Amino acid sequence: MLRQGGHLALALMSLQLLLWHESVTIEVPQDPKILADLRQPPTITKQSVKDYIVDPRDNIIIECEAKGNPVPTFSWRRNGKFFNIGKDLRVTMQKRSGTLEIGFRNGGRPEDYEGEYQCFAGNDHGMAMSNKILLRVSKAPLWPKEVLEPVVVTEGSSLVLPCNPPPGLPPPFTFWMSSLMIPIRQDKRVSMGLNGDLYFSNVMAQDAQNDYSCNARFLFTHTIQQKNPFTLKVLTNDPYNDTSYNDSDPYGGRKVAESTPTFLSPLGSESSKMVLRDEQLLLECIAAGLPTPAIKWFKKGGDLPGHKVKFENYNKTMKIINVSEEDAGEYVCMANNHLGSIRHSIFVQVRAAPYWLDKPTNLVLAPEENGRLVCRANGNPKPTIQWLVNSIPIDSSLPDPSRQLMGDTIIFRSVQMGSSAVYQCNASNQHGYLLANAFVSVIDMRPRMLGPKNQLIKVIENNRTFLDCPFFGSPIPELRWFKNGQGSGLDGGQYRVYVNGTLEIKRAKAVDEGTYTCVASSILGMAENQVRLEVKEPSRIVFAPEHQSAVRGSTARFNCKVKFDPSLPVTVTWIKDDKPIYLGRRLRKDDESLTITNINEADEGTYTCTVKTEIDQDSASARLTVLEEASLNPSVSSALPPDRPDPPMDLELSDPAARSVRLTWIPGNDHRSPVTEFLVQFEEDRWEPGRWQDLATYPGDLNSVILQLAPFVNYQFRVIAINAVGQSAASVPSPKYQTSSAAPDVIPRGLRGWGSEKDNMEITWEPLLDLEKNGPNLHYSVWWRRKDSDGEWNNVTTTGTKHVVHNTETYVPYEIKIQARNELGAGPESNLVIGYSGEDKPTSAPTDLHILKVDSTKGNIHWKPVNQDSVRGEFKEYRLYYWRKASHVPGLVFSKENKTKGFYTTMAQPSAILSDLVPFSRYKMYMVVANNHYEGPPSNSVEFSTKEGVPDAPSFFRIKRRGFDSIHLEWGKPLEPNGLLIGYQLKYQAANGSREGRPHLETFLPNVTEFTLRLPDRSTRYNFYLSALTAVGAGEVILEESPFFANEENFTDATGLGNKTMKTVPVTHQPPITVKDLIAGAKYHLRVYSHELSSITSKSVTFETKAAYIDQVDIATQGWFIGLMCAIALIILILLIVCFIKRSRGGKYPVRDKKDLPLDSVDHKDPDGSFDYHSDEDNKPLQGSQTSLEGNVKESDDSLVDYGEGGDGQFNEDGSFIGQYTVKKDKDETEGNESSEATSPVNAIYSLA
Repeated sequence: MLRQGGHLALALMSLQLLLWHESVTIEVPQDPKILADLRQPPTITKQSVKDYIVDPRDNIIIECEAKGNPVPTFSWRRNGKFFNIGKDLRVTMQKRSGTLEIGFRNGGRPEDYEGEYQCFAGNDHGMAMSNKILLRVSKAPLWPKEVLEPVVVTEGSSLVLPCNPPPGLPPPFTFWMSSLMIPIRQDKRVSMGLNGDLYFSNVMAQDAQNDYSCNARFLFTHTIQQKNPFTLKVLTNDPYNDTSYNDSDPYGGRKVAESTPTFLSPLGSESSKMVLRDEQLLLECIAAGLPTPAIKWFKKGGDLPGHKVKFENYNKTMKIINVSEEDAGEYVCMANNHLGSIRHSIFVQVRAAPYWLDKPTNLVLAPEENGRLVCRANGNPKPTIQWLVNSIPIDSSLPDPSRQLMGDTIIFRSVQMGSSAVYQCNASNQHGYLLANAFVSVIDMRPRMLGPKNQLIKVIENNRTFLDCPFFGSPIPELRWFKNGQGSGLDGGQYRVYVNGTLEIKRAKAVDEGTYTCVASSILGMAENQVRLEVKEPSRIVFAPEHQSAVRGSTARFNCKVKFDPSLPVTVTWIKDDKPIYLGRRLRKDDESLTITNINEADEGTYTCTVKTEIDQDSASARLTVLEEASLNPSVSSALPPDRPDPPMDLELSDPAARSVRLTWIPGNDHRSPVTEFLVQFEEDRWEPGRWQDLATYPGDLNSVILQLAPFVNYQFRVIAINAVGQSAASVPSPKYQTSSAAPDVIPRGLRGWGSEKDNMEITWEPLLDLEKNGPNLHYSVWWRRKDSDGEWNNVTTTGTKHVVHNTETYVPYEIKIQARNELGAGPESNLVIGYSGEDKPTSAPTDLHILKVDSTKGNIHWKPVNQDSVRGEFKEYRLYYWRKASHVPGLVFSKENKTKGFYTTMAQPSAILSDLVPFSRYKMYMVVANNHYEGPPSNSVEFSTKEGVPDAPSFFRIKRRGFDSIHLEWGKPLEPNGLLIGYQLKYQAANGSREGRPHLETFLPNVTEFTLRLPDRSTRYNFYLSALTAVGAGEVILEESPFFANEENFTDATGLGNKTMKTVPVTHQPPITVKDLIAGAKYHLRVYSHELSSITSKSVTFETKAAYIDQVDIATQGWFIGLMCAIALIILILLIVCFIKRSRGGKYPVRDKKDLPLDSVDHKDPDGSFDYHSDEDNKPLQGSQTSLEGNVKESDDSLVDYGEGGDGQFNEDGSFIGQYTVKKDKDETEGNESSEATSPVNAIYSLA
């Protein structure tokens, strides 16, 4: 069973490479609101060092801090056992922290608390743990009491004064001083060794003194302890005289026997030293002899690492910092004087405590997602890897079906809520250990927008534009962008949506202005934000300043005419030589220029004009050269502007080495602009002759550099000078220089093993680059063997990049490695790579395939998995085949295309969601298991039906024609109704720029696909929104805008030719092209141009259409015409009424029909038999109530006085009052709304009777 599990683990290892795109780690933003809601396992944020030495005079503080949500709780172990803090009164733990403080105010010994401590921080989601902290108390022991006898030595002999400091913690720092606290003078002859001893290569008479004292300084206690002093007596052949001492003859003329060098430290001819990687290596050689020997250092088989080696103590100590594996080897120190020399070999071994290659990091996943934790470390010897979960060894923890341990990697597949935990990786060897905590947090969170709301972004036209929409959610939401709230998502064409939510507009145009909405959606909900984009014209200088020369005392003028977007505030500034200009009496600035009067030498320089808005700027510069007066220096007539430099000259090669050479050149003329850098290029004649390649760039103040080269290349070099204006031409090439060959130092890349047949394995790799071959006859050595077999390696040598291993078992793992070789030797070996032999067809099929919870577009499928051994290869996925068998919509034509969908899962009860189904349809499906090359037998077939949904958008929606006051709409049925159509819904509203009018709604039966709408205003444009309806609801909306009359657009010609009418016809097929909807009897100019590159265009062709009534309209049916006719008829009627009234005023009427009416006593009769009636001179009509036709006038209503000055009314011959039938206009105007009946048409007509 273990072998099967191991086989499965190995089989799944390479699966990561093929399917790891499904394993997306969620990055949690550092947003306070999100972090407050986010539940996460604990993370150790602060801890004490592993080797923790404390001062016994202070309280002991052991740090341990962690973060998490909920806030973690802390516990400690001491020497591997639970440390009960509550039982020890000296120990307290800080609030909201795990830091321990041990106080000794009330007694106690710090030494009692020495030991190994480890902190644990836990909450509901896991347990994190600190390093093991070894706590030790600093010690400063006293020097042992001893009686030191005087040291007697012969002059010229060597001497060692031992120090032997007491063993402190940490070790003390030693130094030698006299009793007067004066340091012992050290030099090439006398010096202190690494062990603290004082070495004399040869003793001189003046060395005799009685107070050589070794001192030890202890860092923690800041104390210095002094050893009992040595007394040194020197025996000489002749008496010593201080006055006879000098540097050239230190022995004062006395004869002292000389001696050949011997080593005082180390002893013997060889020794060994072990050092850890990244530490410093200290090697020491101290020699005796007279004269004093000189010390030199060498490394056998190579050079000393000059960049990290340092010689100290008069060359007696060699220090190498940051030791690495290549620093191992044999080091030789040589001591010599004129009598001879001696050597000592030190064999250095470099070992390494564990160090990280791939440290595990926190993993945040959504439910059903995949991930992995990787813990890779190296060391010497190679460290062992141990995994723990929540501080418990993973082998002893509860099993987790979503977790699989594969050596240094833990694979997580289809994680579930509740499986959050903290994982610890421990890498250890005999020199130390590494411990890393990494949590796996499984979270679900609704989509959230992180950026500011409703941003306004202003950009320059034709610029690349980015609209940011930071968001977060778990599972990772799908983000889509919309413009002005309409249409489908923006992606493709000039738009590009990045995974972080940013929308890129490749070249912003004026038509791109508007409101952009980003919508983040997942199964848990959705969130949205809006960004308003405004596209502005660029600011630019259209008339730039030019270089000019001016005579001292004259006037200079620099022009700077700018053009900018009028909606943006703009500033125009001038600077001189990158410094601000102070305007005044001599320097004046206006809108388009800078004027300098009375020029002097201080005005010479480069003047820069800058136009700047809040979103862009443009600059232009020109140089002013001040000349002497022509009479003083007539030869100076102009000043030359800066130019490109001349090419370098006289290239020379020197200091040849195996992989370097020195290149020297003479710079050319810089033409008034200093050279800022030199570009060195090379050409080689073996791999790509004639192709010049960049090698390196160097500062402009250098003209001699050392070039780092590759072996086995025949080089030729050239140099290019670069200044602010541009590059020079290339120099004349240097002489050729060929580097010597060497063994390869690069490992072939891309090594992999895979099976193309069920019984083979192809091993492939990428060849070395030409400049990596390092020598002739390049070939590759390849080794392979069955993994975990510990058998002999098989190997082959080839010059190709592929080798096929035959007769293998099906899908077996192999260990593979490779090495490049040439005639000079072998390169480094690669790391082991795991490859697999070929695959075969799976033998089992998934069983019990069924589907649950089917809605209109998706359903949950379930099945029973196959045994992994039956896959016979790398398990890739469960592959579902499904197709649309029928539609419940009668007569619908649809595609029965087979579709597939893969599901990767290793759960015992797998399930998945089948989405993107068509509503109101019947489906059939079956499932197979697949490896990388084959599929297994099919499972049982299942049929199911989806529920009714909302329909797709109508298949088309267009404005078929437009008249003066109507518009005709036409649409097609949806290609996928997704149910039984019950009608259509049309919404339309007037559109005035960015504002829309009140919406109107029309509904139609499912068999209606056209509609004519009468428009009250011909000039108004409308937006139409059409959607189809089923019983579930309205489907996708399709938008159409009404065109201008006759499909025209107004635009202003950029050439200033005035307003014209332009129409653009996109070309979607090969010519000829038909241009429709032209106006009869009109002249047109036609050209063909490229949409991407408007500069590519044909010549303009002019033509005129025939005169015809293409768009004739019946005027009798037009509303304006009918309204005009009604107005004319109303005016005629009013005129007729006025005429009748005029005729009734002052006329003559027959009285035959009124002879029975009562008459006044006085009759005024005209000769023709008619009665004349009129009012008095005031022309006042009757007041009060109406007088009856019978002439019954009431005194209270109508007074006769109102009709005359003296009460003389006008009566006819029979006594009736004629004035009752007429009303004077003046009285109407003075009395307001009151009138007699004579003002009505009826009375007027009656008065004519």
